[in-house]
Amino acid sequence: MSRIVHLNEFHERNGHIVDFAGYRLPLWFKGIIAESLAVRNSVGIFDVTHMGRMLVRGENSTRFLDNVTTNDVKALKAGQGQYSLICNEEGGIKDDLLVLHQSDHEYLVVYNAANRSKDYEWFSANAKGESVEIQDVSDQVAMFAVQGPKSINVLQQASSGSVASILRFGCAWSDINGVKVLLSRTGYTGEDGFEIFVWDSPVSTPQKAISVWDGLLEAGRAFGIEPCGLGARDLLRLEAGLCLYGTDIDESTNPYEARLGFVVKFTKDFIGRVRLEEIKEKGTEKSRIGLVTVNKVIPRSSYGILRSEETVGEVTSGSLSPILDRGIAMGYVRTDALSANYLDIMIRGRAEAATLVRPPFYDRTKYGYARKN
Repeated sequence: MSRIVHLNEFHERNGHIVDFAGYRLPLWFKGIIAESLAVRNSVGIFDVTHMGRMLVRGENSTRFLDNVTTNDVKALKAGQGQYSLICNEEGGIKDDLLVLHQSDHEYLVVYNAANRSKDYEWFSANAKGESVEIQDVSDQVAMFAVQGPKSINVLQQASSGSVASILRFGCAWSDINGVKVLLSRTGYTGEDGFEIFVWDSPVSTPQKAISVWDGLLEAGRAFGIEPCGLGARDLLRLEAGLCLYGTDIDESTNPYEARLGFVVKFTKDFIGRVRLEEIKEKGTEKSRIGLVTVNKVIPRSSYGILRSEETVGEVTSGSLSPILDRGIAMGYVRTDALSANYLDIMIRGRAEAATLVRPPFYDRTKYGYARKN
């Protein structure tokens, strides 16, 4: 039986509900395209409470996290965060995650909903013998995301203190409607935005979470805020070229195949380091790519990617981009196929031409957190 989240009543009343990762969640409210465009052009709000959240505390917390994640945790000061990976001994990606350094010897780790149990067990197993405390707070801390170029306006209106001082991947404590929250300038859409962690808010007593959600909606009313569901979240992350675990990356993929080597730091020791050093030196046989179709067609997962009628790879994620009005796809191809400017995607028995691109798919001067105003 699927679990419910704090905002179940709101979602049931306003959204189209589906089962996802063991939770009842909205796929859409007004519509996937309308919600996606709201985030690209103004602001949208997502309930992402289904994500996993873990506190890591103790005098050896930094050393421990450096050992189990690929990025350089010791480089983080309090109030800073980073995108990272956890890998197995063979360099396969167990998950991608966010590490936030809240205060001395205390970190918040955020990971994918489908990997809640797996990640917690992996961290716990590797913490034996270390002076660290690991606490799964997924069911005690609600999590929302406000995303889009107007997100800073919404958070400034809704929360106490200045949010402009929170840099990208930074975090700071605040309150919304009198409720204690942790704000991080992070997200999964490619746009500027914030993720809001509602502290001490178990699902059994959802009043704090509801109050924060209502406060964000009220603050965003003047900026055209739209509640957004899983459909818009998936489309937006694809347009931004961001991987979905279990679809674009998994334990059969390594960071260099996935073009995520930028978060692998060999300045420290970590699980999987030896194998990843070998892979980096040798190179990979396949690589993650982006494709934009020439015609208005929709590529989907598992569709074949061809070069001169020879299958050289497969689509992992695909959709129709409303801002490009073209099909977009990510997938893996043989590394020798990267020299091509065009490849074909086999869509319903027809080879459709597609341009090889480096994500994100949108024009970065018009969209995304680095857009030029």
